Amino acid sequence: MEDSLKLKGDVLITVKDKDGNVKEQRHEKNLIVTAGLNFICSRMKDASAGAMSHMGLGSGTTAAAAGQTDLVTLLGAREVLDSTTVSTNTIAYVSSFEAGDATGAVTEAGIFNASSSGTMLCRVVFSAINKAADDTMSVTWTITLTAS
Repeated sequence: MEDSLKLKGDVLITVKDKDGNVKEQRHEKNLIVTAGLNFICSRMKDASAGAMSHMGLGSGTTAAAAGQTDLVTLLGAREVLDSTTVSTNTIAYVSSFEAGDATGAVTEAGIFNASSSGTMLCRVVFSAINKAADDTMSVTWTITLTAS
């Protein structure tokens, strides 16, 4: 008997104006990069690699590719995750980018296990979402593992 494991990532991005009104909401699919797959395998053996803890937004438009290890052009700093929730075969990472954080035309995002350097689990690239200086952006990134 042989099982095939599949990982998929779904990203929900919501931008709100200063009054809390939703300006834009997007659903995107991501790529689990090679470094992320290696990270998952290493965590099955031991916990020497730190858990995913940060999310970053950027303005790079280079297509997501398996060999990438970082965002192309980081906007601001990586944010500490607000929450990480494991449920059955999923893990959800949530991060909020407050007014003044990662301002500009956001076109990429990634999940990392450090505030700088470290390992990138996955990356998503999308058409520009304009985040004004007084806007907030929340990102919910759900990774699902299935076997068939």
